[in-house]
Amino acid sequence: MLRRFATATAFAALMCAPLSAQTPEETALAALEAAPVWDGHNDVPIQLRARFANEIGDFDFTDTSDTRTDERNAMHTDMARLRAGHVGVQWWSVYVPASLDEPEAVQMTIEQIDVMKRLIARYPDEMALALTADEVEAAVAQGKIAGLLGMEGGHSIGSSLAVLRQMYDLGARYMTLTHSKNTPWADSATDAPEHGGLTDFGKDLVREMNRIGMVVDLSHVSEKTMMDALDVARAPVIFSHSSARALNGHARNVPDAVLARLPQNGGIVMVTAVPGFLSEDARAWNANREAEEARLKALWQGQPDAVASGMAAWDEANPYPPADISDMADHIDHVRKIAGVDAIGIGGDYDGIPAGPLGLEDVSTYPALFTELARRGYSQEDLEKISFRNMMRVMRAVEAASAAMGDVPPYEYPAGGGE
Repeated sequence: MLRRFATATAFAALMCAPLSAQTPEETALAALEAAPVWDGHNDVPIQLRARFANEIGDFDFTDTSDTRTDERNAMHTDMARLRAGHVGVQWWSVYVPASLDEPEAVQMTIEQIDVMKRLIARYPDEMALALTADEVEAAVAQGKIAGLLGMEGGHSIGSSLAVLRQMYDLGARYMTLTHSKNTPWADSATDAPEHGGLTDFGKDLVREMNRIGMVVDLSHVSEKTMMDALDVARAPVIFSHSSARALNGHARNVPDAVLARLPQNGGIVMVTAVPGFLSEDARAWNANREAEEARLKALWQGQPDAVASGMAAWDEANPYPPADISDMADHIDHVRKIAGVDAIGIGGDYDGIPAGPLGLEDVSTYPALFTELARRGYSQEDLEKISFRNMMRVMRAVEAASAAMGDVPPYEYPAGGGE
């Protein structure tokens, strides 16, 4: 009797089991088909400026693989590779250098918004400008790549809340509070501390971003600025292109103390493909190379050929230790460990870096990353959150917070500067 019962139980289990378990590749593909990648950061706009002075009438964005020059690597992004990478939504960075004076930065930011809008408009069957979460969903449902615009650094608004509001009206939907340098109201991660985080104006700026429905991006800012922004934010924040500082000590990465606060805030870290933020060996190599270049410039003042020769010899003797796909997956693992899978997104920074990690050379390679995550045990539901659903949740929460602040008047400061 027991033997007959055991046989029947085993047969029933066999009949209920799937014929074959999904492979990691199949799990990744299923996730990306259901929830295409919403990439947090891509620098195509500054490539258009650097390569073509924003004159794009003859520029073919369907295939940029032949754009290599003596001065520049080939671009990492085009329509064909976005499709191959299952990218369905892209935050386009309208970056301008932090070294610019504020009035010049404001003008250049408007020019970068303009050129990206023009590029999107040239491909109406393939891309669509999106200003809201609903517009993102509509574009994706139509098989188009939704494009959103993000300002990379508070210098883009010239320390003016009026300019912030007008940038929103022009289509900007996130702003990174700083870039590589401090603003008059916020400390950068890569500049000498000046304000102890956010000034009172900086805190009001975060509140005004919440009020109008602009996403607060904390990549590039100091740890104290991160903490101050989280203290006052009424909506989830993002880190559009950062990784985990516990694995790589670069100041651009997010410390565990900040990661631990993200579940309460609802924000996400869009883990980046920047090799120097992923691999500690790559970070050390970059620092050593910069130190050697500084030494040679001091040694051979006014003799650039001697400096160039010395650097060529150093490069030959010290090959670059590349990051790879497993390094990026390690950072995703760490963010999940500290903050949970709901706090993870993807922010490649393609076309803002010379080269990506091995196996993640351009935007076409995202399926390989998601396959690696599936191998590590991430479920299809987890992968869909990382690729798309977490950022969509943040976007809707930012819009809801703005709607809830509908009776709050605009924050005002005297014209001519917030400080």
